[in-house]
Amino acid sequence: MDRIKQLAINDEGFVFDPLTGDSFTVNQTGLFILKKLKEGKTEEEILQEITGEFEVSQEEAERDLIDFIEKLRSYRLI
Repeated sequence: MDRIKQLAINDEGFVFDPLTGDSFTVNQTGLFILKKLKEGKTEEEILQEITGEFEVSQEEAERDLIDFIEKLRSYRLI
């Protein structure tokens, strides 16, 4: 998770990785998840917060979280 904490993230979803110089954008859900990961929240805590913040079912929130975490892993950010 240390790489996540180093990411620069703005409120519009622009993300910059100072380690590699890479940048990318995320949607509101991705932005929410990244911010929570930077705060040190666990995946279970983030899942609960997603269902409270966005009007989605537990299943949809879990699917979105898993997909996003896998994408972060593919970029070696976690």
